[in-house]
Amino acid sequence: MIFVCIYVLTHHLILFKIHPPSHSNNFIHHKITPHFSLLYLSFSPLPFTISPSLFLSSQIRSSHLLPPCAMDPTRAFVKSVKRVIVKVGTAVVTRSDGRLALGRLGALCEQLKELNDKDYEVILVTSGAVGLGRQRLRYRRLVNSSFSDLQNPQGDLDGKACAAVGQSSLMALYDIMFSQLDVTSSQLLVNDGFFRDTAFRKQLSDTVSALLDLRIIPIFNENDAVSTRKASYEDSSGIFWDNDSLAGLLALELKADLLVLLSDVEGLYSGPPSDPKSKLIHTYVKEKHQTEITFGEKSTYGRGGMTAKVNAAVCAAFAGTPVIITSGYATDNIIRVLRGERVGTIFHKDAHLWTSIKEVSAHEMAVSARDSSRRLQLLNSEERSKILLAIADALQNNEDKIRMENGADVADAEEIGYEKPLISRLTLRPEKISSLVKSVRILADMEEPIGQILKRTELADKLVLEKISCPLGVLLVIFESRPDALVQIAALAIRSGNGLLLKGGKEAKRSNAILHKIITSAIPDTVGATLIGLVTSREDIPDLLKLDDVIDLVVPRGSNKLVSQIKDATKIPVLGHADGVCHVYVDKSANMDMAKQIIRDAKTDYPAACNAMETLLVHVDLSRNGGLVELVAELQREGVELYGGPRASALLNIAETDSYHTEYSSLTCTVEIVDDVFAAIDHIHQHGSSHTECIVAEDCEVAEAFLSQVDSAAVFHNASTRFCDGARFGLGAEVGISTSRIHARGPVGVEGLLTNRWILRGSGNVVNGDRGITYTYKNLPLKA
Repeated sequence: MIFVCIYVLTHHLILFKIHPPSHSNNFIHHKITPHFSLLYLSFSPLPFTISPSLFLSSQIRSSHLLPPCAMDPTRAFVKSVKRVIVKVGTAVVTRSDGRLALGRLGALCEQLKELNDKDYEVILVTSGAVGLGRQRLRYRRLVNSSFSDLQNPQGDLDGKACAAVGQSSLMALYDIMFSQLDVTSSQLLVNDGFFRDTAFRKQLSDTVSALLDLRIIPIFNENDAVSTRKASYEDSSGIFWDNDSLAGLLALELKADLLVLLSDVEGLYSGPPSDPKSKLIHTYVKEKHQTEITFGEKSTYGRGGMTAKVNAAVCAAFAGTPVIITSGYATDNIIRVLRGERVGTIFHKDAHLWTSIKEVSAHEMAVSARDSSRRLQLLNSEERSKILLAIADALQNNEDKIRMENGADVADAEEIGYEKPLISRLTLRPEKISSLVKSVRILADMEEPIGQILKRTELADKLVLEKISCPLGVLLVIFESRPDALVQIAALAIRSGNGLLLKGGKEAKRSNAILHKIITSAIPDTVGATLIGLVTSREDIPDLLKLDDVIDLVVPRGSNKLVSQIKDATKIPVLGHADGVCHVYVDKSANMDMAKQIIRDAKTDYPAACNAMETLLVHVDLSRNGGLVELVAELQREGVELYGGPRASALLNIAETDSYHTEYSSLTCTVEIVDDVFAAIDHIHQHGSSHTECIVAEDCEVAEAFLSQVDSAAVFHNASTRFCDGARFGLGAEVGISTSRIHARGPVGVEGLLTNRWILRGSGNVVNGDRGITYTYKNLPLKA
């Protein structure tokens, strides 16, 4: 007999983690502290053991189960969902080796507990009894076998016997898990023949309603042990023939508002999920997808598979219950479904009417942007300028709408508990909108960048070569919490003649949507609104990053993690910077009043900006004559929290920094003492991010050494790092700041979004082995 130990906290509920059995011992020893009492549950041998883990107390769990967020339009109906059925299949309940996937079951129970707490009526349909029973019977047969028995082939176990044995163990497991969450569950075993009885169907509905009124979670399973079906895993006769069809039937009988079918893949794909060409279908339209989809192999774990799920989903959806197929491997997909997020595949009776929500593949979106960009390039400079002026007017005229949608994003971010720097970047204040309008108008007034002759060379008599500026093609810009970036990037793309795909952060979803709508509405039909595509689902990003045949440049704007992930995931050239660790070095020759003014502005003007000062380096002489103390006092008066390097922390009695390479993006700064300008340069090269650096000095030789030797995208003398900005550089706007050394560096404006091509004008010239031709290579005026 195996003892399964479960520790119960005296004042709080804890859950448990379950491990496969060890071959070396039959039970697990754990130290018992005074805070725990010990329960022993006596079971016959099970194919799992249970040990304590750091499951959260129900009193300290996160309270924002369904934080406000912008719903996907196809999922808006979830706002009215009250009764939800969740079906979990064998492929989710069990691992690849046939044992129970107890981690996934634990996550499932936690999600259902949260829904129950939020007054959802939750019904669970579960598989897994046969698999669990098979494991137990195999173990029992192994224990009772002689050595000679084991030498002979072992026959397969009877499926109905497995179901009978496994059912009680499966329900015991659910009961333990839900009990630890202070939830009561109940078991209902049914057969398809029951549903032929009208009285049974009414009693079933009444029983379930009574259980739900008591906040009890009903758990359904087909009673395979007494099924009259001859081959329960093959015979598809009857009212239902597996737990997928049972879940669909129950959805109709019990008048559920939503059915969630949990699978081992993200949803329904256009082909086998293992095929790289297969795409996730977010909205199933029967008329379109019924003949297009190729199904993979049937489930190797249970009776169903994706074919069974789709059949059940189609029947339930067209009878009035929406269905979503999504992955049961993720720990929060049920919660995300009820938030209205675009996860999995939705089946809805009105899906064919959602013409305004047409699914466009990543490839189609990129191709459309490219085609529109080519039409844009056919316009003359004045016509392209008029588009930008129309966009500026539209932004100005719709400021109230922009601020309303942005205000909703900000309110959601504050409620969720995002950090202040992110909320600062997210907020579109009136002055920010005015600045955006101004920058768009500046771009409209710029000299035409496309088709400019950069160089003319006479190669030979009557053979002239021209180097001409042209757009890159299609840009993919991925940015996080700054909706103002959308406006700047869109305006730059139009000015430079490029197509554009934009993917903004979910925290700015409403802001991005209204800005995109306003901007594209100002683009004439002769070009097409598809010139600028807005990617709304993060699931589309991997597909977009594969399109190196259509997309010409990726520009990630955001965290170091974002930029690194993009670089690792694509063959498309990537332009951007990973960090903004900017330095200001104050030399011993500095004018102290000027130095205080510069460091105050560099740190406090906009702390969340990537060009804000993050490290202050000070010449050692200033630590001896009081200059360092003055500089530190200036920052502290502005509320800046200071950390020091080893030398500064010891002298100033401040905490030592964990890392010099830190982008705080807040009113926080690192201070360190260096011996001279060359030590400052070495420090910057070792710990900086090649973004923007500044020297404050009156000694011109020292300043020139700094300017010439610091290897960063922007290096300033006696000027705040905050000047490193496309608009302040006179570029009109910027798509980002590049710390790369190829193509573009520093603030990237229109010029950074251009490349060149070669035009050769001849008069019947041929090479002919270079015989009879004299090369002159004469530089010509740019204008003929």
